[in-house]
Amino acid sequence: MTATTEERTYTSDEMMSIAAARALSGGQRCFVGIGLPSTAANLARRTHAPDLVLVYESGTLGSKPGRLPASIGDGILAETADAVISVPEVFNYWLQPGRIDIGFLGAAQLDRFGNINTTVIGDDYAHPKVRLPGAGGAPEIAASCREVYVVVRQSKRSFVEKVDFITSFGHGRGHGEREKLGLRGAGPTLVITDLGVFRPDETGELVLTQLHEGVEVEQVREATGWDLKVSPELSRTPAPTETELQTLRELKAAK
Repeated sequence: MTATTEERTYTSDEMMSIAAARALSGGQRCFVGIGLPSTAANLARRTHAPDLVLVYESGTLGSKPGRLPASIGDGILAETADAVISVPEVFNYWLQPGRIDIGFLGAAQLDRFGNINTTVIGDDYAHPKVRLPGAGGAPEIAASCREVYVVVRQSKRSFVEKVDFITSFGHGRGHGEREKLGLRGAGPTLVITDLGVFRPDETGELVLTQLHEGVEVEQVREATGWDLKVSPELSRTPAPTETELQTLRELKAAK
């Protein structure tokens, strides 16, 4: 899918990354996952939020990479960081006490209550259809960050009625379950896909609140594995600016 600005086109992936970047604000401490979350977070820092503090699981605080890191162990994160600390300190001092504002995660599967699966596809853990990369620090991020943002390409394979495995707890089966488990953070408060933007309602269920340009509600329903709720105040995502597009493309092209 492509859409057109006054002078150029952009892809649905570019719209997703830009919409995700716009959700971040300067001064926030953001725990960044590799992949789509890292693209969005680094774009935000290069555009409207230069004082966004990027924290990676490997122990780098305030990284300012000149290109997208290949992994949490990419040397560019340490080379450009304000400080490099131990992994236990990242989790024990920064994450678990609630000192991180935003946890930015990806997902292989996401269900209607924001639960994330990055472990296995299939109902047999020992013999899955697909074994995924696993949890890493994502369960702790989902449990303890003040808020969690998720960025994921949307289809019926990724937006499912019920995840095959709960790697990172969202809102469980609905409102109140996080509190019962004693989880510190608010859980997923924002989900950005290549089709639109979703926020949880009072029950914890994800609701479509924003459509990207050129996308219609029916397309989103067809890419959702449950009976999707649509906000009565549904809005349109503003198209990317030339500055956002140029910065994103330069970021992705950097070696």
